[in-house]
Amino acid sequence: MADSKRDYYEVLGVDKNADEDTLKKAYRQLAKKYHPDMNPGDKEAEAKFKEASEAYAVLSDPDKRRQYDQYGHAAFDGGMGQGGFGGFDFSGADFTDIFGDLFGDFFGGGRSRSSRGGPQRGANLRTSIRISFTEAVFGCKKELELNLKDECKTCHGSGAKPGSKPETCPKCKGQGQVVFTQQSFFGTVRNVQVCPDCHGSGKIVKEKCPDCGGAGYISARKKIEVSIPAGIDNGQSVRISGKGEPGSNGGERGDLLVEVIVTPHPIFQRQDVNIYSSVPVSFAVAALGGEILIDTVDGRVAYEVKPGTQTDTRVRLKGKGVPSLRYKDVRGDHYVTLVVQTPEKLSKEARELLREFDALTGDSLNAVKNASGNASGEGTEDKKKKGFWK
Repeated sequence: MADSKRDYYEVLGVDKNADEDTLKKAYRQLAKKYHPDMNPGDKEAEAKFKEASEAYAVLSDPDKRRQYDQYGHAAFDGGMGQGGFGGFDFSGADFTDIFGDLFGDFFGGGRSRSSRGGPQRGANLRTSIRISFTEAVFGCKKELELNLKDECKTCHGSGAKPGSKPETCPKCKGQGQVVFTQQSFFGTVRNVQVCPDCHGSGKIVKEKCPDCGGAGYISARKKIEVSIPAGIDNGQSVRISGKGEPGSNGGERGDLLVEVIVTPHPIFQRQDVNIYSSVPVSFAVAALGGEILIDTVDGRVAYEVKPGTQTDTRVRLKGKGVPSLRYKDVRGDHYVTLVVQTPEKLSKEARELLREFDALTGDSLNAVKNASGNASGEGTEDKKKKGFWK
């Protein structure tokens, strides 16, 4: 029944003002996740796939979407029982573009429909590098050493033995792609994928280059300097253009993506562009006020503590935080929590002086005794007997 169906916008996870591209993207993700070919025998996944397909079929059609927005599921009650999923009519829905890509992903072709054997950009390479907290704040230069592919000087990237040439691929006839059909819930879908024999080049190397083994490229260990920008955070990456895998058929090289791993600092903690730390303050400085030294990423700075400062008081050191990656002239702040320390070891003289101090500032050492003496009713001894003190 219509009442038992979920809202189509809710099914796709989009709002009611979603445009065509948003709908397509949302549906493609759900279709790839729940497609029966990816979940064989899973009835729940199949039901979710059907639900998402029905929602997309309606919302991707301007007329059907207008009817649905006005009448809800009731707009299509009259058309139920005419094929499709659960009786829904999909005859007006266009899934060609989505399922061309989708089945390409399932069968190893990826987004290969646009591949025509022409120049293809090389894949990106990924690596990581570890730096210190301070290096992340101010930036630095690091040197990486890794294997990179370069064009073979013997065959100049063709992969063929000198004196021979690559031949036209018999499987794809030099097109670099093959056509296949796939049966789906929507009938027969025509799809295109990269030729598995020539990998999209349209050429087959029968007599391989002895130096590169037909690959067209030779790997070599190389050193690369990486400039780490000031303000980079843990997990972010630096892109180095043209240092990835070589392209094919004259395509440009991919990029090298260097993930930055920042070693935790023993004192400082970072949140966005701000730094946080704690600093111990003596009882005397907290009570009377005075200067203390605070460690920052710029070195030690003097700070004037106000008289009567309480523990956990937070102070702000403006501009002592992390530089912004977006705005080079902007820095965050450093927030310092002041922690008042109680002395653990006191000399006899210091103890006597502290008792004198306490007597002059409220006599807190005798607070219980004074309160018991002034209270009416039961005395301290009686309270001890009743369990107030043990």
